[in-house]
Amino acid sequence: MIVNILIGIAAVVVLVLVAALFVSKTYRVESEVLIHRNKEEVFDYIRYLRNQDFYSKWVMSDPDKKTEFRGKDGSVGFVYAWDSENKSAGKGEQEIVNVDEGQSVDIEIRFEKPFEGVAQTRMNTENVSGDQTRLNWSMEGVQKYPMNLMTLFMKKMLVKDMDTSLANLKRILEKK
Repeated sequence: MIVNILIGIAAVVVLVLVAALFVSKTYRVESEVLIHRNKEEVFDYIRYLRNQDFYSKWVMSDPDKKTEFRGKDGSVGFVYAWDSENKSAGKGEQEIVNVDEGQSVDIEIRFEKPFEGVAQTRMNTENVSGDQTRLNWSMEGVQKYPMNLMTLFMKKMLVKDMDTSLANLKRILEKK
């Protein structure tokens, strides 16, 4: 009886490890929202990482987290670091790595806890009309084997959280 249970557990573990061999190690997700504000106003808000405190579902997951800021917010090299006992917030930092003035902001996110990883994000603004801006938010990264199997489930969750964050951002900017 115990031998059969152990064989069954081993078979499931082997099946998971084999399945992970066929899942891409890279992932990319994106979401977008139409905001009824001009492109300059939208860009001037998203370029500052500290503003994520008001719209990002991830950043808002622990209002009591410890934070540290290095550099000038809105500029290349600015780092927003956080540390939380809350597993949904974890520990890590994000750094502005590129600013295409009036157009897009590229951010590298380095996670330490609850798992290690690096992701690249971009927030890109596009003028639709004088008072309408399309904001596209993308994230991509690499998961090592066998953790790459998690990307199958993680992608839906990431997009859902991005949608929530963008809805928050839209609400904030359209109230101004």
